[in-house]
Amino acid sequence: MLKLFRLVCLLMLISPLPARAASCGGSATGFGAWLDDFRQEAAAKGISQKTLDAALAEVAYDRTIISRDRGAQKVFKLSFDRFAARLITPSRLARGRELLQRHAELLRRIEARYGVPGPVLISIWGLETGFGADNGNFKTLQALATLAYDCRRSPQFTQELNDVLTIVQSGDMSPARMRGDWAGEIGQTQFMPSSYLKYAVDFDGDGRRDLIRSTPDALASTANFLRGKGWQTGAGWAEGEPNFPVFLEWNQSRVYARTLALFATKLAGER
Repeated sequence: MLKLFRLVCLLMLISPLPARAASCGGSATGFGAWLDDFRQEAAAKGISQKTLDAALAEVAYDRTIISRDRGAQKVFKLSFDRFAARLITPSRLARGRELLQRHAELLRRIEARYGVPGPVLISIWGLETGFGADNGNFKTLQALATLAYDCRRSPQFTQELNDVLTIVQSGDMSPARMRGDWAGEIGQTQFMPSSYLKYAVDFDGDGRRDLIRSTPDALASTANFLRGKGWQTGAGWAEGEPNFPVFLEWNQSRVYARTLALFATKLAGER
C-alpha cells in the first residue's frame, strides 16, 4: 500500500489531474463546470440520475437572483412602526379575520396537535405570501443553484440544493411545480428545503407533503416548525414573553418578529 501511495503521488507530480471547478464564483463563468461537479457529488450521496436530470437539466445562472440577494435586507432596516404599517394593512387584517373563521375547524385540529394558535398561523400565512396568493414565481432549483454557486453563502445554499433534490426524489413535488421566492423558499408559508425535510407534514392525508397546493399541509407544517423550535403551548408571544424567541427562529429580523407578534395579537382580538 505504501508503494502504491508513493506511485500515485509521483504520477500526480508528473501529470497533474485536471483542475476541479471552482467551489464558488461571482459570475456566470464557471457555473456550468461547477454544476457538473455538483451533480457528481449529489449522485455520490444517493440522488438518482433520473432525479438529477429532471431537476437540473435546464438550470442556468440567474443574475436576477444575485441582484435580489444583494438588496434583500433593505426593508428590514425600516423602523418598527413603518414596517408594521406596511404589512399589517386594514385589508390584510380583514382578510386574516375572515380566514380565521373559515378555517376554524382546521386550525382547532392543528392547535390540538401542535399547540400553536390559529392567529399565529394565519399571521405567518398573511405576511409571507398574502395568504397563499403570492408564493413567488422564481424557479426554485435555479435560484438555489445560483446561490449555491455564488461565493457569498455557498455552503448554506449548497446544502439547501441537496435538500431540494431529496424532496424531488421523495416524490412530494416535481421540479416543474417548484416555484417560490428568490432564495428558494417553497410554499404558502415559505419553507426553505432544509425546514421542509425536517418539519413538513401531510396533514390532509393524501400521502404527500405539499406546502404549495395544500393549505392544511402548509399551516400544520408551520405549526410543527414552531413547536420544533420551542413553542410553549398556552404561553404569550409578544416581545418579552416565552414564545417571542420562536418568531426569531422563523425570521431573524426583530422588526419582522415584532410585526408578526402584533398581527397575531390583533387577529386574536386582544387589541
